[in-house]
Amino acid sequence: MRLIGLFTALLCAALGLPVLGVLGSWVGADAQAWATLAHQWDTVLPGYALTSGLLLVAVALGVTFLGAGAAAAVTLFDFPGRRVFEWALLLPLAMPAYVMAYAYTDALQFSGPVQTALRSVLGLQGALWPDVRSLGAAIILFTLALYPYVYLLTRTALAERGVQMMEAARLLGAGFWRRVVEVALPLARPAIAAGVALALMETVADYGVSAFFGLDTLATGIYKAWLAMNDRWAAAQLASMLLAMVALLLWIERRAQARLRFASTRQGPTSSQDARPLALRGGLSVLAVALCALPVMLGFGVPVVLLLRLLWQELMFSDWGLPLGNFGHWAWASFRLALSAGLLTTGLALLLAFLQRANRRSVQGPWDRGLQLGLAGGAQVMGLGYAVPGGVIAVGILLPLAWVQAAVPQWGMPALFTGTVLGLMLAYLVRFSAVALQAVEAGYSRVPAAVDDTARLLGARAFRVLRELHLPLLRRSALAALLLVFVDVMKELPATLVLRPFNTDTLAVVAFNLARDERLGEAALPSLAIVLVGLIPVVLLSRALRTDSAQAPN
Repeated sequence: MRLIGLFTALLCAALGLPVLGVLGSWVGADAQAWATLAHQWDTVLPGYALTSGLLLVAVALGVTFLGAGAAAAVTLFDFPGRRVFEWALLLPLAMPAYVMAYAYTDALQFSGPVQTALRSVLGLQGALWPDVRSLGAAIILFTLALYPYVYLLTRTALAERGVQMMEAARLLGAGFWRRVVEVALPLARPAIAAGVALALMETVADYGVSAFFGLDTLATGIYKAWLAMNDRWAAAQLASMLLAMVALLLWIERRAQARLRFASTRQGPTSSQDARPLALRGGLSVLAVALCALPVMLGFGVPVVLLLRLLWQELMFSDWGLPLGNFGHWAWASFRLALSAGLLTTGLALLLAFLQRANRRSVQGPWDRGLQLGLAGGAQVMGLGYAVPGGVIAVGILLPLAWVQAAVPQWGMPALFTGTVLGLMLAYLVRFSAVALQAVEAGYSRVPAAVDDTARLLGARAFRVLRELHLPLLRRSALAALLLVFVDVMKELPATLVLRPFNTDTLAVVAFNLARDERLGEAALPSLAIVLVGLIPVVLLSRALRTDSAQAPN
């Protein structure tokens, strides 16, 4: 088992090589690399940094207002439809921001149905508003697509940590609004910070919306440098800056998550009437309904209706109709890649979590302690992967291969990873292993250590314990890990766009390419398929939240 543990630790450490490849570009920087950096600084870099910075600041404000406001509304107050909004506010998680961009662009552009109808009714000519593809529109779309991160964490913090503290403040004579402002919201502040950091990591890593809207961000700059200008130094430098920005956001998120422990309280067996949501009446009730309904409608309901309208028009009024045969090919390619990535990441997560658990309970000699540190370090590397943007991973894979090709062209190693399923699986492993590991570790936390001890006393070897005891108990957690990775791979765009094999287009890539070519009607079908698959984790989260609410004391 030690050899298997060593191999697993080395495999997990290898998942950090793409990040090391990007950072290593600075080690071998020569005069040409520094000249490239100076040229970027004089030309495109200030624009990339300014656009990315404005996007991050505005999205942070937007997701804080929507996410924290909706979480406070459904947790602290009672109003019509509150039970529905508790799970409905998660629906925009199923709608990728780039899919939302396709739907709204078609509806709101000059030739779209909204402007056409308004010009007809009002008797006006010309554009009624500026081009939809703008920085302001991107901010709105990211806010609508990503506020559920803040909503979910803030709602959990308020529901699980605020009740007893609110009750204690009431007993000390504080009024309700003082309890909300001075007790509940400060308790939720770390959760808000963690949710905002997660939303911003998704924003800074985005390529689909930024490219479709023609925005000059660090993410789009990486692709322009690598694919359009064939300048690997420029791409590596931009990827390094993007990686530094993500590292800062990740540090903020980890620090906020650590602070959640100090605010943690558990509800007792009883809770008073004042700890329950306060019933709202009149205008406040209408305001709460509007605060919760608008994000759901604009972030999920309206885009789905617009995509269905596009699909209907394409089916009914197109001269040649949708390429349904090609759609089957794209769907099968997406399914095959997503299922393969899900099985690989889940298998690796199960093995790593089991080895960590078994090694902690074995005799702690020098070898065991070293192996435990190696496994823990591998888990940390896997945990960092989800925060690394797909564009950085793609550059981190391709850049070292370019160095190898230049140094020893006879090896032919780049052919194994460039434009192959192997390279794409490596990128998926780096990007999504953390999702599977988190789900598996959550499952292991519910398996008592006595199970392992009893099996060992009865003479069972370690892998027999895994096969006959752990795997049956972890079946639901492993399935959840597989489904979550499956959905993430189905939606993933940047790394797939660069590393996919020839003639292997996924639904995300096809939807992006069709929308970029202004064939939005044809892009509707793959976009709706992505949204439909994205509903899987939303349903899982909704069920988990309903279970927690049912188990919470009244």
